[in-house]
Amino acid sequence: MNKIRIAVLGAGGLGKACLELAARKNEAKVVAICDSDGFLYSEKGIGIKDLGRMKRSDDSIGDIIKIKDKFDGIFVALPNLPNEFIPGVVKRFIKAGYNGVFTCALKRTRAVKLMMRLDSALKRNKSVYIAGCGATPGLLSAAAVLAAQSFEKVENVNIWWGVGISNWNAYRATIREDIAHLPGYTVNRAKRMTDRDIERLLDRTDGKLELRGMEHADDILLKKAGVVDSLKRVSVGGVMDTRHAKKPVSTTMTLTGTTFDGKRSSHKFILGDETSMAANVVGPALGYLKRAIWLKQHGIYGIFGSTEFMPMVLK
Repeated sequence: MNKIRIAVLGAGGLGKACLELAARKNEAKVVAICDSDGFLYSEKGIGIKDLGRMKRSDDSIGDIIKIKDKFDGIFVALPNLPNEFIPGVVKRFIKAGYNGVFTCALKRTRAVKLMMRLDSALKRNKSVYIAGCGATPGLLSAAAVLAAQSFEKVENVNIWWGVGISNWNAYRATIREDIAHLPGYTVNRAKRMTDRDIERLLDRTDGKLELRGMEHADDILLKKAGVVDSLKRVSVGGVMDTRHAKKPVSTTMTLTGTTFDGKRSSHKFILGDETSMAANVVGPALGYLKRAIWLKQHGIYGIFGSTEFMPMVLK
């Protein structure tokens, strides 16, 4: 089979991890990538070492759109702030007539709600978008769908994650978005923070961010799949250490419910502590990208959540 040609929007930590992971696959290659300052296209494929050849651009997204016929799928690894940003980028591709597939690591409930409004437009273009394909939502919420099969009634789904990175600069956009979940902070406040502001905050917390009651799209995606009947039954939180690669806590999805024969119990899904955030986000995102292409090949178009289909294995 021909290799799946991937365009990556965003060259931060997740975008770079996508280049590394795709380079190890036989079924796919990254042929285009962009960040806020430039873009790069190569029919032969792009690796980490090629990033130094990116061409300066005042509209790198526009430059990727101009070559929309040269790739099959897009992994959106752009900042999630503000909520309207990624939906706005997708609208540009729709307007340009792009009819490929998309996956993203969108996390915020309100951002995914905005994406859902693009369903009709995506269908008109015969495009497929699978949203929330990272670790949470994504890997963990998909596991919750499987876990729910044992129960007649699901009481709650609790996701508690741990992330460790040795230097916050490698994942600036992700950390900035997580800061927006802290008490007293908002999306707009986090977006306005300078790097120095963030460094001061991390100095005060010894480099750790503990987040509870996060606005995470696991809730809307699990409700869409029928796992829960209320967004309030899903809770997401976790601890990020921005100064050490070791996870401060294990990442766990716990689903509690009652079986058809009246037994109350919980299923737990625990990620290995040695797996990095990048591995747990980019791996599922590429698996869902292959699934999105499968859907398109079968004439199924529109926007879906990561809880509605299983990812495929990208070999």
